[in-house]
Formats: sequence, C-alpha cells, structure tokens
Amino acid sequence: MCGITGWVSFDRDLTVEATTLHAMTETMACRGPDDRGTWVEGPAALGHRRLAIIDLPGGRQPMSLATPQGTIAMVYSGEAYNFTELRRELEGRGHRFTTDSDTEVVLHGYLEWGDEVAERLNGMYAFAVWDGRRDKLVMIRDRMGIKPFYYHPTPDGVLFGSEPKAILANPLARRRVTLDGLRELFVLVKTPGHAIWDGMREVEPGTVVTVDRSGPSTRVYWQLQTRAHTDDRDTTIATVRSLLDDIVRRQLVADVPRCTLLSGGLDSSAMTAIAARQLAERGEKVRSFAVDFAGQTDNFVADELRGTPDTPFVHDVAELAGTDHQDIVLDAQDLADPAVREQVIRARDLPSGFGDMDSSLLLLFRAIRAKSTVALSGESADEVFGGYLQFFDEEARRADTFPWLASFSRHFGEDADVLRDDLTKPLDLDSYVADGYRTAVAGIERLDGESDFEYRMRQMSHLHLTRFVRALLDRKDRMSMAVGLEVRVPFCDHRLVEYVYNAPWALKSFDGREKSLLREAAADVLPRSVYERVKSPYPSTQDPQYARALQEQAKDLLSRPAHRVFDLVDRDRLRRAAEREAPISTQAARRGLERTLDLARWLELYTPDVITG
Repeated sequence: MCGITGWVSFDRDLTVEATTLHAMTETMACRGPDDRGTWVEGPAALGHRRLAIIDLPGGRQPMSLATPQGTIAMVYSGEAYNFTELRRELEGRGHRFTTDSDTEVVLHGYLEWGDEVAERLNGMYAFAVWDGRRDKLVMIRDRMGIKPFYYHPTPDGVLFGSEPKAILANPLARRRVTLDGLRELFVLVKTPGHAIWDGMREVEPGTVVTVDRSGPSTRVYWQLQTRAHTDDRDTTIATVRSLLDDIVRRQLVADVPRCTLLSGGLDSSAMTAIAARQLAERGEKVRSFAVDFAGQTDNFVADELRGTPDTPFVHDVAELAGTDHQDIVLDAQDLADPAVREQVIRARDLPSGFGDMDSSLLLLFRAIRAKSTVALSGESADEVFGGYLQFFDEEARRADTFPWLASFSRHFGEDADVLRDDLTKPLDLDSYVADGYRTAVAGIERLDGESDFEYRMRQMSHLHLTRFVRALLDRKDRMSMAVGLEVRVPFCDHRLVEYVYNAPWALKSFDGREKSLLREAAADVLPRSVYERVKSPYPSTQDPQYARALQEQAKDLLSRPAHRVFDLVDRDRLRRAAEREAPISTQAARRGLERTLDLARWLELYTPDVITG
C-alpha cells in the first residue's frame, strides 16, 4: 500500500522540476512511511511513498523496465491478490523477475498485455504507467474503487495523485471549489468522477485513463452487468462460502503483522471467524480489534438505528474464534479533540461532517497501527448482501431517489440545514440529486421477465454498489492511510460482488431478514448471538460530554465573526445550537455542529477559493 503521484508535461523537460515533484510526493508521506522514490525522464515525472507489505526489501518504487523502444516506468498503490498466479503465467511467457513483489508482476503484466492487464488483476489498486515507447501515461483503478485515484488535466499534460493534496501541491492546480463542488459536499451521494476541486477528476472505478499529446481518453474495463442467476438456494450459499474462503485466504497474505476489524456484526464476525479457522490450520492466531466508548456498554440507550451495544457480541466472536482480541476504548475528550478533527480533514481533503464516527475510526486505526500493518475489514457487505434498513423500508423502496436519502435525515439530520438561506437557491440540491439519480438508474439492465419488485431491488443494490459504497470506501482508505495502516476489504472482491448482485432479492432475503446468504454461508463459524443479531451500524458515542465540547468549540467560532465559514453557514442557527441547554445525545442533533466545525477548519487549512455565485 502506498501513495503515488506524478506529472506529465509534453511541452517541457521535467528534470528541472525536482522541487515541485518532491513537494507532491511528500504530501503522500502518511500513506507511505517506509520509503520514498522519484523517477523523471523528459516529459514524465513519477513520485512514490511506500508502505512495505510484500517483499520488504525488493518492492521499491518507482519501478522501471528498459525496452529497445523506450522505458516503461510505474508507480503502484495497492495489492494484487493473484500476483503469484500471474507471475507463473508471465514466467511461462519468458519474463524474468528480480524481486518477489506484486509491483514487478503488474509492471511485467503491462509489458505483456498493455492496459488489458487490468482485466487480469484481482485486488485493490491504483497505478500509473509512463510508456516511453509511445509517450503516453496510462492510469488504472480497481473495479470497486477501493483505492483512490485523482487527476487534473493541464494545457500540455496531466497531474495525478492518490489524493487531491498531491495535485494541489503543484502550482498548476488551483484551490478552487465551485457550486458543483459544494453540491457534492452537501449530498450523501458519490457522483462518479467528481473530485470536489475545480478542474480535478477521479479515475473512475473499473476504468483506464490514457493521456497522450492529444489529451485524456477513457476505457471502461469493468462494470456491474445483469445476468440470470440459475443456482438454487443451497448452491448459492455454498458458492458464497467457497468464494469467501478463497478471498480471505488470499487477503491474509502479507510479510508484516495483520489483524481483523471486529464490530460484533455479521460481516466482520464472519470474516474474522473464517480468517481464524484458516490461520489455526497453520498454528497461528488472528489478532482482532474493536472500538468502544467509555461507559457505553453499561449505559447504552437503544434507538432506531442501534438496538444493542457492540462489545458483548465482539467478545462472543473473539471467544469462539479464539482471537487475540483488544478493545480500543475512546472517551469524549479524545473524540472532540480539535487536533483529531484537523487530522481527519487533512486525511480526507474535505469537511466530511461525520464527526465522532470519523474521529473514532481514525483513533481506532492509530491504535491498531502500533501493533499491525494490515487489517481486514467487513466493509461493503451491507451493499453486497442487502443489509441496510432501507432495503426493507417501503418508503425507500418506493422513493424516486437514492434509497438511503429517504431516511437519512430522520437519523442524521439534513446537511444543508447549516447553510445560509441565500445559498440554498443557487445550490438547488434537490435538482442536483434528482439529475444524479436519473443518470444512475438509466443504465441498469433489467432481466427479461424480471418483476417490477425484483427490478426495483436490483436498482437499489446497483445504486448502493456504485454510489453509496464508494463514499464509505474512500473514508476507510483515507482514515487508515493517514496513519499508515493498510485496510483490505474482502467483501469487495469483484467475483463475490458479481455473483451476489445477480442473485434475486427473494434469494438474498429468503428468511425475511437482511443478508440471509451471508448469515447461512458463515453459520458454522458464528456464535448464536451474532447469527441472530439485528443489523447495527458503525457505533457512535452517546456521551453528552462530547456534545458539550462541540458547543464550546462552536461558541469560540462565533466569537470570530469575520471567519470565512460564515460566508456559507447561517450564524443564527449555529448560535442556537451552541446555546441549546437540552441534552444533545443523538447524531442528528449534533450533526450541524460537527458539519460547521469541519467546514471552518477546512477553510483554514486549505484556504480554497469558494465560488458561490
């Protein structure tokens, strides 16, 4: 896992731009604390920061190959879980290797197959290849968008990086956010290709972007496709389990300490238990970690979203699976610390507004990084198997919009409620969401004879897998890489995603519950308590001291009336929230405070030119 960046300028010699390339590369230091490297040749400059996972001494980057027609150089971030099979195939084709790293395998794969190497990879990856034989840059991103990848076309080439901060370190990129960028900040929908910053784009998941003297061009090499599912229930359950066994086995491979993230929910419990069984065959134990809040288990109050605290279920799994387990317990002071908020914003390059859920994730990862370098996560199982409440909510099923938006405000409040009234009309968030929704559903294929209900559930699944999950994957990547921790996501293996996506909803919920296929596929390794547990989202603190700390920080912000945040935020609404005397214990009640404080810190750290007219 690493941070990559680069610059291609067809009209200049970049060997004289070492200072700028160094600045771009060093913004990725948190993603790659173990090593750094740069490569420059004529119009192309590549930078790399390395987090060493496979072949610690041999995987240094940028990595290059000399050919009679020109040099091929690559910077690579991620993991190819099938690199040993690809290496054997390439060796059979005459390729010779000098390291044991997956990076070298991908580079030789490009030499053999060009950008079609993408179709052969199983993993999470974002990489860029400068092909000196043809004077072109090739950028490739994994199918599900697990690893982030951004680029910024310039008049004579392109800038790119794992994160926007790498691109923004180049003087050619302006720190400017237009109305479209603000719209993307205030709706819980990840528009494919959108990067918030004006002029910047994402390399979309499953896509190859090629840049030559004529400019950028794109090729989609993977997308969700509708196919008939002919397997019966038992065969489907057995296939899901077989896939999970293979996926977890592949993703446990590392030359550094690894662990699992354990929440006590079905997803992470199944993944942890399968990993524990596999490692036990080798005489090893899984190390597992969970987040908890001081006093929360004893004083837990159930609500619409969370009916039970996580910790008792976590301990049931740890005991049954025999993991070496540790709870990471956080208090209100940790979660409300402005320094933690600053690190979250620097990691994400934007004000996420998810408050304690972002802070706790960052602090959890920081604690884990002291003992492990790789962690397996249960992220994305809800999108794959249909685990969210909205899949069972008639209002969401009928809604002519993204299904999670139908109930989001009820649980978390409206993001846009913090904005000034004179901003709401030019932003027109309702139209922005409606346009995005129409675009998103337009390309979803329907099976011949598929009922209206099954097709609606297919749409809901597709939207979660192509719009909703990408925001969560980005959050997971940024929070983990901010502390140099590689988090792998077994449920995003494209083979599993394709197979389960095409299973009809009647099969995905055959027992009337969420994630029926996953529950039965892992039933033999789960404690009964987890098998029967109702879905519970990522935890949030209920400590009123956290809310009081936010209110004090908001009062401090109100004492600075010239702050730029008040160009966007309604001052009177913030004052009412800061002075509210009733207890503020729910996420919905706190969200406006969290959103405003994040916006304020982002404006201070990035000083963007925000264009609202």
